[in-house]
Order: sequence, then structure tokens, then C-alpha cells
Amino acid sequence: MAERPGAHGFGPQDVEILSRESPFRGFFRLDRLRLRHRLFAGGWSRELTRELFVRTEAAGVLPWDPVRDEVLLIEQFRAGALDYRDTPWCLEVIAGIADQQGESLEDMIRREAQEEAGLTLEALIPLPSYLVSPGGSNERMTLFFAVTDLSAAGGLHGNAAEGEDIRVLRVPLAEIPALMEAGRLDNAPCLIALQWLQLHHAALRRQYLSVHDTCPDSPLAGGPRENR
Repeated sequence: MAERPGAHGFGPQDVEILSRESPFRGFFRLDRLRLRHRLFAGGWSRELTRELFVRTEAAGVLPWDPVRDEVLLIEQFRAGALDYRDTPWCLEVIAGIADQQGESLEDMIRREAQEEAGLTLEALIPLPSYLVSPGGSNERMTLFFAVTDLSAAGGLHGNAAEGEDIRVLRVPLAEIPALMEAGRLDNAPCLIALQWLQLHHAALRRQYLSVHDTCPDSPLAGGPRENR
């Protein structure tokens, strides 16, 4: 009989932190942990040293226009892509980190949508959250999906004080598979959010185009903007 995931019942109580220090603190933080943990076969591991890249919780959003069947992506320079791509300018979803005390992830992502794309978001649909790279980082990313009117979206945006230089792109959903095949969408938030949309695309189109047919002035239908 196949083993069930999580059948061991291990939890935080099965990890013993012997020491934790932070040898580097900058915009990010690096912690060094000495620890041991319980083993599947019984008993405890030897003492291990693990370095942990510590980041504040992050969130991203994929805006989609059901009438035009377009998504909004942003493009910006990323130092982390210098060694891996023919260009370090990456296509991404709108994203940010929860660095303001008391601000919810939803409010943060609405603020980021204004900063990075000049976009006012309507209702947010939560998508899966995930650990980005748990072997070496505690970063958790929460994704959202937003149905919105993209007819006026575009241009250059970003917070100049933070060195942001962001180009906003409206991309027809029909062009997404080719961008994936070409390796232009090679970051997890983009891939997860876009594949979620592709899985649910037919049902979403039926739902929101019926709103457009019955109530063309609705924001979800891409109707007039002056009454919003």
C-alpha cells in the first residue's frame, strides 16, 4: 500500500533549534541555524548547519480582461536573471512584499498595482500560496487573480525612489503558450497564475461574458469607467 503524504505526523516540535544567528542584515537577512530533527527511520539526525535567506511574505496578482481576453504583465530588470537568460529583463506578474505594518496582502497588492501599472483592481480571487524555495529560504508567495478592464493599461511605471523602471504590457492569452515555449515566462508566479487561468479559462469566460451581455456597464464587464 502506498504511503500517505504526511503520515509520519512530524511537526515543528520535531525540530530542535540549537542556535540561530543573523550574520547579515540588509534589505534581506541571512540567518545561520544549528539544528537537528527527527528521522523517518526513528531517532534524531546529527547536528546540522543550515543557512536561511529570510524574506518578508510576498504576494502577486495576475489581472485579466475577460472582454479582450488579455492579461497584464510587467517587464523589468532583475539582477538574479543575469546568469541564466539572454536578457535580464523579465516578464512578471505585479508583485510586492508585505513591508508595511498592519497592511493586508490584498491591500498591499492593490497598492503595488497602482505603483507598478497605474491599475485600480476590483475584487481579488485568491490563488494557491506556496514556499518559493524552502531548501534555503522562508519566503512564502501568495497569488491573486483580478478581473478588470485593461483597455487603458500600458506605459511606464514604478517607484523611482526604489529604482523601479517598469514597462506594462497587455498580452493576449492566446500568445501565452508561445511565450512559455520560448522560455520568456520562467518565474514561478507567472507560470502558476497563468496555468491556473488556462485551466479555468473556459468557465471564467462564460461567467464574465454573461455579465457583459446582461450588464455592459459593470466594471467586471469592461464597461464605462467614468462611474467607477
